[in-house]
Amino acid sequence: MASPIFLSSGDMVADRRFEWARDRKAKGDLAGAADLLIQALELAPGYAAAWFALGELREKLGDRAAAIAAFEQAAEADPLDRHGATVHLMRLGVRAATAMPEGYLRALFDGYAPGFDEAVTEGLGYRAPELLFEAVRAAHAGMRMKFGSGLDLGCGTGPAALPFRPLSDWMVGVDLSTAMLVRARGKGLYDRLVEADVQRFLAEEAQIGAHYHLVLAADVFLYFDGLELVLEAAAQVIAPAGQLAFSAETHDGDGVLLRDTLRYAHGAAHVQRALAMAGLKPISLASISTRMEKGVPVPSALRPHTVILGITVPYLKADVDFLN
Repeated sequence: MASPIFLSSGDMVADRRFEWARDRKAKGDLAGAADLLIQALELAPGYAAAWFALGELREKLGDRAAAIAAFEQAAEADPLDRHGATVHLMRLGVRAATAMPEGYLRALFDGYAPGFDEAVTEGLGYRAPELLFEAVRAAHAGMRMKFGSGLDLGCGTGPAALPFRPLSDWMVGVDLSTAMLVRARGKGLYDRLVEADVQRFLAEEAQIGAHYHLVLAADVFLYFDGLELVLEAAAQVIAPAGQLAFSAETHDGDGVLLRDTLRYAHGAAHVQRALAMAGLKPISLASISTRMEKGVPVPSALRPHTVILGITVPYLKADVDFLN
């Protein structure tokens, strides 16, 4: 099934039914695959992977109500929600769009880690790191770039830090995924790597008075339902005259929506409001595609979703009201 992980039921017969269902699905027999999953669930009623896979199949078969019921069972069966059943329930409008489960994000990127670098560069044409670097360089207007300390939020295997490492005396990477951090550690880009939730890490750093001259967030905000809290937390650790460079998908509306890709898109107005609330002034906002999706650049002429690249510096809210 197209789930990020496989969790055994503990019953060999049920697991075998699950594998047969995977084979049936691969051959295009969706109804047959669903029947096999139901057989597996009769043997192991708390089989989260089977409930999740059944939800996916039922949705493909056009039975929305049954798909929702299966996703609800999957979420109940695995309190960590490592398959992301809650995210699908949010996408289907059954649950309010909120923060994605930490267990889901951890499992998702642990699964991506082994082939991540090849996939994003060769398959997706991923350009966010180089685009952020060019934006930061342009913001320096010909002045020499040098950063005492850098912080890479949601660092993954380290692509965003790569162009900035030679210009930084100290670089810290933060990510939820153990597997991603293992690969990042092998590249020697970071002086410190921390396995943690981004927002929680920022709060802890602010408590001890830590400050960074450059904070990076390359395609990290795609997994946040709103940007107000994370931008406010980031602002607390940006050194005076420091910079935050980030990318985010956006859409034509003002608010936040969860796309079918299971990533959040933030309207330009939402991004600007969140920046203002955090006391951050944008000095560069550009709509540029950072990757391909199904062979089409994001954004594309067919789908008016864009990507915001922003560089921000702390400022006094009373000084500038850039929304007017």
